[in-house]
Amino acid sequence: MSLQELIFNLKKERSLEWGKFIAVTGSAQAVIQGVSFVSSILIIRLLPTQEYALYTLASVMFANLGILADSGIKTSVMAQGGKVWQKKGELGDVLATGFYLRRIFATGSFVIACPIMLFLLRHHGANWWMAVGIVFSIIPAYYATLSGSLLEIVPQLQQKIMELQKIGLKASFIRLGILGFALFFFPFTIVAMLAFGLSQLWANIRLRDLANSYIDAARKSNIAVREEILKMVKRLMPESVYLVISGHITVWLISFFGDTAAVAQVGALGRLAMVLSIFTILFGTLVSPRFARLPYDKKHLTKRFGQVQMGLTVLCIGVVIIAWIFASEMLWLLGSEYAGLEREMVLLVIGNCIGFIAVSTFHLCTSRGWVINPVISIPVSMAGITCGAFLFEVSELYGVFLFNIFNNSVILVLHVTYGFYRLRTITHTSQLN
Repeated sequence: MSLQELIFNLKKERSLEWGKFIAVTGSAQAVIQGVSFVSSILIIRLLPTQEYALYTLASVMFANLGILADSGIKTSVMAQGGKVWQKKGELGDVLATGFYLRRIFATGSFVIACPIMLFLLRHHGANWWMAVGIVFSIIPAYYATLSGSLLEIVPQLQQKIMELQKIGLKASFIRLGILGFALFFFPFTIVAMLAFGLSQLWANIRLRDLANSYIDAARKSNIAVREEILKMVKRLMPESVYLVISGHITVWLISFFGDTAAVAQVGALGRLAMVLSIFTILFGTLVSPRFARLPYDKKHLTKRFGQVQMGLTVLCIGVVIIAWIFASEMLWLLGSEYAGLEREMVLLVIGNCIGFIAVSTFHLCTSRGWVINPVISIPVSMAGITCGAFLFEVSELYGVFLFNIFNNSVILVLHVTYGFYRLRTITHTSQLN
């Protein structure tokens, strides 16, 4: 057998192995997201429109709290953990330090966000008791999700994907069971948020057991590691604050300038677009950790970066085509209150697909420790938001979704350009991160 034939066979075997791996993990993740999707439809169907608007606000605040509390800590832990993923002691130092910083950031973020959350809930019809109850119902899910996102890093670096997915699948069914029983008798936002928190607390117990198999769990926060993580956090925090503003910009704009029914419509349509979360999780589980572990070789990294961009683009084109063809059928799942929004739904999917590629590119870069200077990223991004606000009518759904497409396109160009710029600055293969 010639050398060329040997190389060809090795590549073919590798491709088949990757194909099988992606098929298995993708199928499992599809089941997890399918269960989550059923849970979302159940919430939409069982909650009155007014109550679902409050649930949408609570969900967005919950997501934004997570971004603020993280401020790049998870990304920094992934980057540092990728350097020592085979050393139990040093990996334990990285994780313990991440938890130490996360607790500080989480508490501060919650204190800052509480008044904003209460104002928005009151603005859209919640009385004081209900508003306070919703805020407190977020706490279990908030802290459990923050802990779980760090615990997942260890098995992700070790590529123990099936074990992670088993935990995620069981947690999804637990949440679905709680929702199906509780919301039928008590159709309130508080119940829906508590259901998520309880299922995540169960998942955290299993995640900790799994992570402890690959780290020294007795390790404490390390000053040297803390300094390295904070270096990235200082650069990522402005980006995180910006993401709080821009990540759910459609809901923010509708919350302030639209009515309560429009808030519910944005939230419901967003649930239909959650199919992208399957790919977001797969990307974070399969692609980012492997990219973080690649040797510091300019040619190899550039090739992989370009392949990822092409793959993401083809994937999103397919998603948009499916959404366009089956728009009416997808809206039927939401109920009669959301009928006739086919055009808005397609626009939302287009905007979310562009945002998905932008965020995936951002995480691809930060997994290598490449963080764009906020002095550049924030002004460019804010300029996009400002221009979009003048160009489109942001008090109605159609205008808000066009604004979302424009804004996400600006972010996409920014991060793709920066990624290729960093690849060009690599001077030789032996250079260290």
